[in-house]
Amino acid sequence: MRLLEVNNLTTYYKLKEGYVRACENISLNLDKGEALGLVGESASGKTTAALSLVKLLPENAHVMDGSIRLGGREISGATEEELRTIRWKEISIIFQGAMNALNPVRRVGDQIVEALRIHEKMSEKEACRRTAELFDKVEIDQERVREYPHEFSGGMRQRVMIAMAIACNPKVVIGDEPTTALDVMVQAQVLQLLEELRREWQMGMILITHDLSVVGETCDRVAVMYAGKIVEAGPTEKVFEQPAHPYTRALISAFPNIEGERYLASSIPGNPPNLLNPPSGCRFHERCQEVIAPCKTDDPASTELSSGHLASCHLLKRKVKL
Repeated sequence: MRLLEVNNLTTYYKLKEGYVRACENISLNLDKGEALGLVGESASGKTTAALSLVKLLPENAHVMDGSIRLGGREISGATEEELRTIRWKEISIIFQGAMNALNPVRRVGDQIVEALRIHEKMSEKEACRRTAELFDKVEIDQERVREYPHEFSGGMRQRVMIAMAIACNPKVVIGDEPTTALDVMVQAQVLQLLEELRREWQMGMILITHDLSVVGETCDRVAVMYAGKIVEAGPTEKVFEQPAHPYTRALISAFPNIEGERYLASSIPGNPPNLLNPPSGCRFHERCQEVIAPCKTDDPASTELSSGHLASCHLLKRKVKL
Protein backbone atom coordinates (compact mmCIF):
# COMPACT_ATOMS: atom_id res chain seq x y z
CA MET A 1 0.00 0.00 0.00
CA ARG A 2 1.29 3.43 -0.98
CA LEU A 3 1.91 5.99 1.75
CA LEU A 4 0.35 8.71 -0.41
CA GLU A 5 -1.65 8.40 -3.64
CA VAL A 6 -2.88 11.44 -5.55
CA ASN A 7 -5.00 11.06 -8.68
CA ASN A 8 -6.23 13.80 -11.04
CA LEU A 9 -5.90 16.59 -8.46
CA THR A 10 -7.24 19.84 -9.93
CA THR A 11 -7.06 23.19 -8.14
CA TYR A 12 -8.17 26.59 -9.49
CA TYR A 13 -7.93 30.13 -8.11
CA LYS A 14 -11.00 32.29 -8.57
CA LEU A 15 -10.29 35.88 -9.68
CA LYS A 16 -12.56 38.63 -11.00
CA GLU A 17 -11.32 37.82 -14.50
CA GLY A 18 -12.07 34.10 -14.18
CA TYR A 19 -10.37 30.94 -12.95
CA VAL A 20 -6.61 30.48 -12.86
CA ARG A 21 -6.00 26.83 -13.70
CA ALA A 22 -3.07 26.43 -11.33
CA CYS A 23 -3.11 22.60 -11.17
CA GLU A 24 -4.82 20.22 -13.57
CA ASN A 25 -5.01 16.44 -13.32
CA ILE A 26 -1.99 16.07 -11.04
CA SER A 27 -1.23 12.43 -10.20
CA LEU A 28 1.64 11.29 -8.02
CA ASN A 29 2.47 8.77 -5.34
CA LEU A 30 4.88 8.42 -2.44
CA ASP A 31 6.17 5.41 -0.56
CA LYS A 32 7.40 5.18 3.01
CA GLY A 33 10.88 6.68 3.37
CA GLU A 34 10.85 8.00 -0.20
CA ALA A 35 11.64 11.55 -1.37
CA LEU A 36 9.82 13.07 -4.35
CA GLY A 37 11.00 16.32 -5.92
CA LEU A 38 8.54 18.74 -7.57
CA VAL A 39 10.47 20.99 -9.97
CA GLY A 40 9.65 23.66 -12.50
CA GLU A 41 9.74 27.39 -13.07
CA SER A 42 8.02 29.84 -10.74
CA ALA A 43 4.21 29.71 -11.04
CA SER A 44 4.27 26.19 -12.48
CA GLY A 45 1.90 25.00 -9.73
CA LYS A 46 4.34 23.16 -7.46
CA THR A 47 3.31 24.78 -4.17
CA THR A 48 -0.39 24.80 -5.06
CA ALA A 49 -0.28 21.07 -5.77
CA ALA A 50 1.43 20.29 -2.47
CA LEU A 51 -0.70 22.59 -0.31
CA SER A 52 -3.86 21.20 -1.92
CA LEU A 53 -3.13 17.90 -0.18
CA VAL A 54 -4.13 19.39 3.18
CA LYS A 55 -6.08 22.41 1.88
CA LEU A 56 -3.69 25.02 3.23
CA LEU A 57 -4.68 27.40 0.45
CA PRO A 58 -6.01 30.98 0.16
CA GLU A 59 -9.76 31.51 0.37
CA ASN A 60 -10.03 32.01 -3.39
CA ALA A 61 -8.49 28.60 -4.12
CA HIS A 62 -10.80 25.69 -4.87
CA VAL A 63 -9.89 22.01 -5.13
CA MET A 64 -12.13 21.16 -8.06
CA ASP A 65 -11.48 17.44 -8.45
CA GLY A 66 -9.21 14.55 -7.55
CA SER A 67 -8.55 11.80 -5.05
CA ILE A 68 -6.03 12.00 -2.19
CA ARG A 69 -5.35 8.81 -0.23
CA LEU A 70 -3.06 8.88 2.79
CA GLY A 71 -2.16 5.43 4.10
CA GLY A 72 -5.14 4.02 2.20
CA ARG A 73 -7.57 6.57 3.69
CA GLU A 74 -9.39 8.99 1.39
CA ILE A 75 -8.89 12.55 2.71
CA SER A 76 -9.92 14.69 -0.27
CA GLY A 77 -13.37 15.21 1.23
CA ALA A 78 -12.19 15.71 4.82
CA THR A 79 -13.83 18.48 6.84
CA GLU A 80 -11.78 21.26 8.41
CA GLU A 81 -12.09 19.57 11.79
CA GLU A 82 -10.82 16.28 10.34
CA LEU A 83 -7.97 18.08 8.57
CA ARG A 84 -6.79 19.53 11.90
CA THR A 85 -6.13 15.97 13.09
CA ILE A 86 -4.27 15.17 9.84
CA ARG A 87 -2.04 18.25 9.73
CA TRP A 88 1.10 17.99 11.88
CA LYS A 89 0.41 14.40 12.94
CA GLU A 90 0.20 12.85 9.45
CA ILE A 91 1.31 15.57 7.03
CA SER A 92 3.42 18.55 8.04
CA ILE A 93 5.05 21.40 6.10
CA ILE A 94 8.39 23.21 6.22
CA PHE A 95 7.51 26.62 4.80
CA GLN A 96 9.81 28.67 2.59
CA GLY A 97 10.03 31.84 4.70
CA ALA A 98 11.00 30.73 8.21
CA MET A 99 10.91 34.28 9.57
CA ASN A 100 7.33 34.72 8.31
CA ALA A 101 6.22 31.25 9.40
CA LEU A 102 7.43 31.75 12.99
CA ASN A 103 5.53 34.11 15.29
CA PRO A 104 8.03 36.95 15.94
CA VAL A 105 6.60 37.83 19.37
CA ARG A 106 6.66 34.31 20.82
CA ARG A 107 9.66 32.26 21.92
CA VAL A 108 10.53 29.55 19.39
CA GLY A 109 10.28 26.78 21.98
CA ASP A 110 6.78 27.84 23.01
CA GLN A 111 5.58 27.53 19.42
CA ILE A 112 6.67 23.88 19.29
CA VAL A 113 5.29 23.18 22.75
CA GLU A 114 1.89 24.53 21.68
CA ALA A 115 1.76 22.16 18.69
CA LEU A 116 2.70 19.19 20.86
CA ARG A 117 0.10 19.99 23.51
CA ILE A 118 -2.68 20.38 20.92
CA HIS A 119 -1.89 17.44 18.64
CA GLU A 120 -0.15 14.98 20.98
CA LYS A 121 -2.18 15.88 24.11
CA MET A 122 1.06 16.18 26.12
CA SER A 123 1.40 17.91 29.45
CA GLU A 124 3.46 21.10 29.42
CA LYS A 125 6.35 19.28 31.09
CA GLU A 126 6.31 16.47 28.51
CA ALA A 127 6.05 18.95 25.64
CA CYS A 128 9.00 20.98 26.95
CA ARG A 129 11.10 17.83 27.24
CA ARG A 130 10.14 16.77 23.73
CA THR A 131 11.00 20.25 22.40
CA ALA A 132 14.45 20.05 23.96
CA GLU A 133 14.97 16.66 22.29
CA LEU A 134 13.92 18.12 18.94
CA PHE A 135 16.42 20.96 19.31
CA ASP A 136 19.11 18.34 19.86
CA LYS A 137 17.89 16.47 16.79
CA VAL A 138 18.25 19.54 14.55
CA GLU A 139 21.55 20.48 16.22
CA ILE A 140 20.49 23.60 18.12
CA ASP A 141 21.56 24.16 21.73
CA GLN A 142 18.66 23.32 24.06
CA GLU A 143 19.29 26.51 26.04
CA ARG A 144 18.03 28.54 23.09
CA VAL A 145 14.43 27.31 23.33
CA ARG A 146 13.56 30.47 25.28
CA GLU A 147 14.83 32.83 22.58
CA TYR A 148 12.84 34.69 19.93
CA PRO A 149 13.02 34.19 16.14
CA HIS A 150 14.98 37.41 15.55
CA GLU A 151 17.79 36.03 17.74
CA PHE A 152 18.37 33.15 15.30
CA SER A 153 20.20 33.20 11.99
CA GLY A 154 18.34 32.24 8.82
CA GLY A 155 19.75 28.72 8.89
CA MET A 156 18.82 28.23 12.54
CA ARG A 157 15.29 29.49 11.94
CA GLN A 158 14.97 26.93 9.17
CA ARG A 159 16.17 24.23 11.58
CA VAL A 160 13.46 25.34 14.02
CA MET A 161 10.91 24.95 11.22
CA ILE A 162 12.19 21.42 10.60
CA ALA A 163 11.88 20.66 14.33
CA MET A 164 8.27 21.89 14.26
CA ALA A 165 7.51 19.84 11.16
CA ILE A 166 8.74 16.56 12.66
CA ALA A 167 7.49 17.22 16.20
CA CYS A 168 4.44 14.92 15.89
CA ASN A 169 6.20 12.16 13.92
CA PRO A 170 4.30 12.77 10.65
CA LYS A 171 4.14 10.21 7.86
CA VAL A 172 4.73 12.85 5.17
CA VAL A 173 6.74 16.08 5.28
CA ILE A 174 6.38 18.72 2.56
CA GLY A 175 9.39 21.01 2.12
CA ASP A 176 8.31 24.16 0.27
CA GLU A 177 11.59 25.61 -1.03
CA PRO A 178 13.14 25.04 2.43
CA THR A 179 16.64 26.22 1.44
CA THR A 180 15.91 29.06 -1.01
CA ALA A 181 16.93 31.96 1.24
CA LEU A 182 20.05 30.25 2.63
CA ASP A 183 23.65 30.50 1.51
CA VAL A 184 25.25 27.46 -0.14
CA MET A 185 27.01 26.13 2.98
CA VAL A 186 23.93 26.40 5.21
CA GLN A 187 21.76 24.96 2.42
CA ALA A 188 24.00 21.88 2.30
CA GLN A 189 23.72 21.44 6.09
CA VAL A 190 19.92 21.74 6.05
CA LEU A 191 19.59 19.29 3.16
CA GLN A 192 21.84 16.81 4.92
CA LEU A 193 19.76 17.15 8.08
CA LEU A 194 16.52 16.50 6.15
CA GLU A 195 18.07 13.48 4.47
CA GLU A 196 19.23 12.01 7.79
CA LEU A 197 15.86 12.55 9.46
CA ARG A 198 13.97 11.06 6.50
CA ARG A 199 16.07 7.90 6.52
CA GLU A 200 16.09 7.57 10.31
CA TRP A 201 12.31 8.02 10.73
CA GLN A 202 11.28 6.58 7.34
CA MET A 203 9.18 9.63 6.50
CA GLY A 204 7.91 10.30 3.01
CA MET A 205 9.08 13.70 1.77
CA ILE A 206 7.87 15.97 -1.01
CA LEU A 207 10.51 18.58 -1.82
CA ILE A 208 9.39 21.63 -3.82
CA THR A 209 12.26 23.44 -5.50
CA HIS A 210 13.47 25.14 -8.66
CA ASP A 211 17.03 23.90 -8.00
CA LEU A 212 17.72 20.73 -9.98
CA SER A 213 20.93 20.06 -8.04
CA VAL A 214 18.93 19.81 -4.80
CA VAL A 215 16.63 17.23 -6.36
CA GLY A 216 19.54 15.27 -7.80
CA GLU A 217 21.18 15.16 -4.40
CA THR A 218 18.22 14.32 -2.19
CA CYS A 219 15.27 12.83 -4.13
CA ASP A 220 14.54 9.28 -5.27
CA ARG A 221 11.99 10.42 -7.86
CA VAL A 222 11.14 13.68 -9.57
CA ALA A 223 8.02 15.20 -11.14
CA VAL A 224 8.53 18.08 -13.59
CA MET A 225 5.69 20.61 -13.64
CA TYR A 226 4.89 23.18 -16.30
CA ALA A 227 1.90 25.55 -16.35
CA GLY A 228 -0.08 23.52 -13.82
CA LYS A 229 0.60 20.06 -15.25
CA ILE A 230 3.11 17.29 -14.69
CA VAL A 231 4.89 16.85 -18.03
CA GLU A 232 7.40 14.21 -16.93
CA ALA A 233 7.97 12.01 -13.88
CA GLY A 234 10.15 9.11 -12.90
CA PRO A 235 13.27 8.00 -11.03
CA THR A 236 15.55 11.03 -10.62
CA GLU A 237 18.57 9.45 -12.24
CA LYS A 238 16.55 8.24 -15.23
CA VAL A 239 14.84 11.61 -15.80
CA PHE A 240 18.09 13.57 -15.51
CA GLU A 241 20.11 11.23 -17.73
CA GLN A 242 17.38 10.55 -20.31
CA PRO A 243 14.96 13.51 -20.23
CA ALA A 244 12.07 12.83 -22.60
CA HIS A 245 10.04 16.04 -22.58
CA PRO A 246 11.42 19.14 -24.36
CA TYR A 247 10.72 21.22 -21.24
CA THR A 248 12.72 18.85 -19.02
CA ARG A 249 15.60 18.97 -21.50
CA ALA A 250 15.42 22.77 -21.56
CA LEU A 251 15.51 22.97 -17.75
CA ILE A 252 18.55 20.70 -17.59
CA SER A 253 20.30 22.64 -20.38
CA ALA A 254 19.69 25.89 -18.48
CA PHE A 255 21.49 24.47 -15.43
CA PRO A 256 25.29 24.96 -15.52
CA ASN A 257 27.58 21.94 -15.28
CA ILE A 258 30.42 22.90 -12.95
CA GLU A 259 32.42 19.83 -13.95
CA GLY A 260 32.17 20.35 -17.70
CA GLU A 261 33.54 22.89 -20.13
CA ARG A 262 32.71 26.48 -19.25
CA TYR A 263 29.97 27.97 -21.40
CA LEU A 264 26.98 30.29 -21.12
CA ALA A 265 23.97 28.17 -20.14
CA SER A 266 21.02 28.44 -22.53
CA SER A 267 17.74 29.93 -21.33
CA ILE A 268 14.19 28.94 -22.24
CA PRO A 269 12.75 31.55 -24.65
CA GLY A 270 9.47 33.26 -23.92
CA ASN A 271 7.35 33.18 -20.78
CA PRO A 272 4.97 30.64 -19.18
CA PRO A 273 1.36 30.98 -20.41
CA ASN A 274 -1.36 32.92 -18.65
CA LEU A 275 -3.36 30.25 -16.81
CA LEU A 276 -6.49 32.39 -16.88
CA ASN A 277 -6.59 31.43 -20.54
CA PRO A 278 -4.08 28.62 -21.15
CA PRO A 279 -3.21 27.67 -24.72
CA SER A 280 -4.86 24.70 -26.36
CA GLY A 281 -2.88 21.53 -26.87
CA CYS A 282 0.43 21.17 -25.06
CA ARG A 283 0.90 24.16 -22.80
CA PHE A 284 4.62 24.28 -23.65
CA HIS A 285 4.19 24.44 -27.43
CA GLU A 286 4.58 28.25 -27.70
CA ARG A 287 8.12 27.99 -26.24
CA CYS A 288 9.10 24.59 -27.60
CA GLN A 289 11.85 24.28 -30.23
CA GLU A 290 10.51 20.90 -31.41
CA VAL A 291 6.83 21.75 -31.86
CA ILE A 292 4.75 19.80 -34.39
CA ALA A 293 1.16 20.36 -35.56
CA PRO A 294 -0.68 18.22 -32.93
CA CYS A 295 1.10 20.11 -30.13
CA LYS A 296 -0.98 23.21 -30.91
CA THR A 297 -4.37 21.52 -30.76
CA ASP A 298 -4.28 18.23 -28.84
CA ASP A 299 -3.44 17.71 -25.19
CA PRO A 300 -0.71 15.01 -25.17
CA ALA A 301 -1.41 11.78 -23.30
CA SER A 302 1.10 10.28 -20.89
CA THR A 303 3.51 7.74 -22.37
CA GLU A 304 5.40 5.21 -20.23
CA LEU A 305 8.98 5.07 -21.47
CA SER A 306 10.28 2.58 -18.92
CA SER A 307 9.22 1.32 -15.51
CA GLY A 308 7.94 4.36 -13.59
CA HIS A 309 9.24 6.89 -16.18
CA LEU A 310 6.42 8.77 -17.90
CA ALA A 311 6.18 11.87 -20.06
CA SER A 312 3.43 13.72 -21.93
CA CYS A 313 4.63 14.72 -25.40
CA HIS A 314 3.36 14.11 -28.94
CA LEU A 315 6.90 13.44 -30.14
CA LEU A 316 7.03 10.36 -27.93
CA LYS A 317 3.90 8.90 -29.53
CA ARG A 318 5.54 9.25 -32.93
CA LYS A 319 8.67 7.48 -31.70
CA VAL A 320 6.60 4.64 -30.19
CA LYS A 321 4.74 4.12 -33.51
CA LEU A 322 8.01 4.08 -35.42
